[in-house]
Amino acid sequence: MTASADVELELIDEELAADLATAALALARRFNAGATLWTISPQWEPHAHHIAVEFVHPVIMGKRALPSVALVEPDPVAQCRVATRPGDVVIAVASADNLQVIDAMRRAPAWGVDTIWIGYGDRPAAGSATHTLWVKSDDPMVPATGRFVLMYHLLWELTHVCFEHPGLMTAIETECTDDVCVTCSDEGRLAEVILPPETAFDRALVRTSNGEELADVTVLGDVAVDDLILLHGGSAITRIATGAEARP
Repeated sequence: MTASADVELELIDEELAADLATAALALARRFNAGATLWTISPQWEPHAHHIAVEFVHPVIMGKRALPSVALVEPDPVAQCRVATRPGDVVIAVASADNLQVIDAMRRAPAWGVDTIWIGYGDRPAAGSATHTLWVKSDDPMVPATGRFVLMYHLLWELTHVCFEHPGLMTAIETECTDDVCVTCSDEGRLAEVILPPETAFDRALVRTSNGEELADVTVLGDVAVDDLILLHGGSAITRIATGAEARP
């Protein structure tokens, strides 16, 4: 897609088009399973509102109204932590160096949610979000030019296109057939501390993608509320940097 002016400008290149299609399919599957979409944009709040309205308002006859809410309080991480449920999706519109969004993206696996990160300029580190939709431009006016709006309008339309193909709504998952799965047994899972242990012999209450569970944090020693930790076999093996320390 191009815009005619003094300079030919490619608004959606081939790579971004592929990323949009992949994100739309994943989003449609999440909605189909009962997800709510939560939107944050600490730098450009109107984008959070616009995305939420776009998905919740069926502007085309016969299209579904999809549950979507803008989270615009000063602490989006705290809001996401309280609002999201396993299976939900968080969309962030922000630059790659926004510490609040970096923290939210990093914690999302512990909340059990997928993430979509929309932005421009320097791209976030690989794996920072489930899906990254990025504009290749250093122009500081990008957030105000309509390119983000075009992107999430296309995301909305492609999501509804996916709904028209029911066979796509269920992802094919590989089931473990062995009594003990080597891959799963060696898995490291992200967790967020809800309540630290009261004594050295107690376990911490943590939040994971499976919900709340108890974890042995003896190896780490003292842990605090909202600490992000990695679990292996039900035990915490390391802390994960958050906040300013998590900057890529």
